[in-house]
Amino acid sequence: MNYREESLKKHGEWKGKIETVCRVPVDNREALSLAYTPGVAEPCMAIHADVEKSFELTRRWNTVPVITDGTAILGLGDIGPEAGMPVMEGKCALFKAFGGVDAYPICLRTKDTEEIIRTIEIMAGSFGGINLEDISAPRCFEIETRLKKDLDIPVFHDDQHGTAIVTLAALINALKLADKKADEIKVVINGPGSAGIAIAKFLLSYGVKDITMCGLDGILVEGDLSLNPAQQEIAKVTNLSHKKGLLSDAMKGADVVIGVSGPDCITKDMVRSMAEKSILFTSANPVPEINPLDALDAGAYIVGTGSSEYPNQINNVLVFPGLFRGALDVRANTVNTEMMKAAAMGIAACVSEEQLARDFILPYAYDQRAHDSVAKAVAQAAIDTGVSKLYPQK
Repeated sequence: MNYREESLKKHGEWKGKIETVCRVPVDNREALSLAYTPGVAEPCMAIHADVEKSFELTRRWNTVPVITDGTAILGLGDIGPEAGMPVMEGKCALFKAFGGVDAYPICLRTKDTEEIIRTIEIMAGSFGGINLEDISAPRCFEIETRLKKDLDIPVFHDDQHGTAIVTLAALINALKLADKKADEIKVVINGPGSAGIAIAKFLLSYGVKDITMCGLDGILVEGDLSLNPAQQEIAKVTNLSHKKGLLSDAMKGADVVIGVSGPDCITKDMVRSMAEKSILFTSANPVPEINPLDALDAGAYIVGTGSSEYPNQINNVLVFPGLFRGALDVRANTVNTEMMKAAAMGIAACVSEEQLARDFILPYAYDQRAHDSVAKAVAQAAIDTGVSKLYPQK
């Protein structure tokens, strides 16, 4: 099947992938008086007296906006907010299908950081959490950081942390097969954008010690003033041996290479230069950093991509429905690192020791067990770390 042509055809038939469904009857005088005026005045005044009642008396408790400015749409780049709508609708459909979360696409006609932050802040009272999507770096870092500080509901930039979580889940299981330990491996991350930097920080928090970041100009080195602030920050805690050179230099002897960059930037010779039982996660979409068949032919032990066309799809859809489900269920006021680690381990645990294989290190994106596992793990981590409003620590 030509997915692009067929998808365009189907979108014309569907005319939207989500819709609003009425949850209550409004087909007679009594029903209308309960759902709307005059009865609705009572819950209004209850919320006026205690704004937290908005989580109990409205759908706020289960509602999340998927917000973009259209600047980094699914590997297509800055194509505008309206052009990003099909992706945002798709994410909303996945939120509902796999997490039971009511999600709405919000596509903003602005690239101004302050406008985006202010817009989200003034609409936050309608939602139980905020999902940021496809906002280009480095603005996305400030937007998320500021919103997490200012709002008392979960704020999650899926391109950063969803990617980091599913990457760690894949790595956990790949290392089991390769019989390697996280604190002993050498990792190279190609692509120092929002996803690459988030992955690096998350892997460091998990216990990986040796990470080298690479960009278009080669290895990131501390003190390089040509780097943006986020890249300068990550350069301080990576490349601790102060290596210089290109991606090909960084990959020599590496155990793991994670690509969140662009197509065809890794060659067979570069794969051959890696350590034994090498692991490659080449997640560039729609074309990976190297064709997975070429990587395997060059000696890679395990290969994952961002595409459903190949085994080991490393896809954020395994993360965000369950993560928000768990966070909303316990009314978490943030998404912290412990919740993210719990999500990664919840995903990894869905592949049993008997199932685990070089071409099967992650559950399929449509495996409901994985989403349920993530939700349960995230909810418990929120409670354990004291960020649940429903189950505060004693």
